Parts: sequence; C-alpha cells; structure tokens
Amino acid sequence: MHVNGHVVAVGASAGGVEALTRVVGALPSDLPATVLIVLHIPPYATSLLPHILGRVAELPVAHARDGDPLEPGRVLVAPPDHHVLVMRETVRVVRGPHENNHRPAIDPLFRSVALARGPAAVAVVLTGALDDGAAGVAAVASRGGKVVVQDPEEALYPAMPTSAIAAQRPDHVAPLAEIASIIDRLVRERVPERPEGETMDDDLALEQSFAAFELAALHGQDVPGQPSALGCPSCGGALWETQDGDVLRFRCRVGHAFAPEALLHSQEARVEEALWTALRALEERRTVLMRLSERLGNRGLQDRARRYRDSAADLERQAKVVRRVLLTGDVAGETA
Repeated sequence: MHVNGHVVAVGASAGGVEALTRVVGALPSDLPATVLIVLHIPPYATSLLPHILGRVAELPVAHARDGDPLEPGRVLVAPPDHHVLVMRETVRVVRGPHENNHRPAIDPLFRSVALARGPAAVAVVLTGALDDGAAGVAAVASRGGKVVVQDPEEALYPAMPTSAIAAQRPDHVAPLAEIASIIDRLVRERVPERPEGETMDDDLALEQSFAAFELAALHGQDVPGQPSALGCPSCGGALWETQDGDVLRFRCRVGHAFAPEALLHSQEARVEEALWTALRALEERRTVLMRLSERLGNRGLQDRARRYRDSAADLERQAKVVRRVLLTGDVAGETA
C-alpha cells in the first residue's frame, strides 16, 4: 500500500525573495503537497512575503499559524521571529532558540519534515549566505527524503547551496527555472506507506524538542554530541559538538544551535562587541585620569599630575590599537 502525503520545505536567505518568486510562481495549482517556506528575515521586520508570492502563485499563500493543518496545495510562510515545525499532520509556530543565528531558521524546519514525513519529505535549498540548511538536508536524506539545491553557479549568494551540496549529495542540483518542475515531479511519486511502530530517530527527535522549546528537552540530561570546550556565543553556556557524516554542528544546553560557518560569524560579532566594550572602558578611564591630572596641576601637585597624564597617555596608546582593530581588523601594524 502507498501514500503520498508529501511536504516540501524550502529554505532561502540573501537573495531569496526573487528566487522564491520564480519557484513558487511556477508551481501548478494542483500540486499534491504542502509547501513550507523559511526566509531569513529580521525579527522586527514586517514580512510581506505571502503578499509578494501571492501575486505570482497559482497556489494560496499565507503566513503559517500554530496548528495549521498540512493540506495539499497550500504555501505557508514562516512569520518573523518564529520557527516553523511539522508535527505529524499539523504545523507548529514557535519562538524556540535561535539556530544559526536565525529565527526562523531552515534546519529546524527540515529536521521536522524529515521526522514527520520520511521518504515523503522534499527539502529545497535556494540562495543564501553561510550554511543554514546543511544539517537539515542531511536529516531529510537520512530518512529517505529528497534534496533539491539551486545551482550555486547561478545563485546570487552561493554559500548556502554550496554548503548543502557539501553536506549531502543532493538528488538534484538545478537552476531556478527547473526547480518547480522537479518539485512537481517528486511530489507526484508514490512512496511506500510507513510501517506501524516505525523507529524514531532519537537524536533528531531531541533536537526538534529543543527547537520547539519543550521543557522536557531543557530539563533532561541529554544534549546531542560531546562537550566541545567552546562557549555558546548567544548565552555563554557550553556547546556540545555532533558529527553526522560530513556535517559538523554545535548546540548548547538551552538549545542555541550553530553550523560551523554560522558559529564563526557569531563569534566574530561577539569579538567586535568585546572590542567596543574595551574601547569604551579605556576611553572612560583615560578621561578620569586627565581630569584628576588637571585638578592636581591646579593645586600645584605637578609630580602627581604628571603621573596621571602619563597613565592617560598609556591608555590612549592602547585605545588606538583597539580602534585600529575595529576599523581594519589589523592587529599587526604599527600603532597610529
């Protein structure tokens, strides 16, 4: 016996509006699958993506709402600042921990579709920076689903498609003009009915529990992987490291998760924050020393005033180094 029940999960980031418009606009009105879309957007933004896609699509397009049923022939878009997950026959919309510095993020959606639909899952990775989606396509493939990736050669931002290809050999690497027809063909293929009592992937299920911000995951003792000796850039907690084939990932105790490029990007941002904090502290201390020097000089205490001025000059030299690093990233050049 066979079932369809396909769910198509599409992830895009930088350059994604144009790519999504071309793909969704070419999907047929009788598509026998639900399409779920994650586009990286700022949490404070107003998402106009359903309106933009609705003008070109033959399918109805709307923001996903918590509890929406998975109905064929619908396109549901992740709302700002919320992950979208598939739970059996419905959609969850949750404010779980950021993954790869994003919420909504692509990996949680892909993992959830892999768990819920197995071989009836289709993951599609379009243009974008960094590597969100790489771990997700590996999860979809591990459960028998199909992976479609935009050809990096034509992607406006090729990093995300390139990372997905490196993580898992896709079933299809294609230009945008062909992706809609590939999706249509894949979701019309019949897949074997999943047997009763099918074994659940415990690691995937645990990671989905973190994404859904379930208390059982937070209160439990298990975190996927092994301690990495690294700290979480988001909360400062310890990161655990997992390796699924060629896919390296990190997750902290409360659920923040990172692919390698996303972790490096987040660490870089935290280093810059630390440098700005150091510069502020140096400038404030120099200001206090100069004020004290001036006051002591006015009282005729020239030796003490000079010591304070000398200390302030040392701080100014240190502050110049920090300013140079902030401006250029150069820590080797001479102090200006």
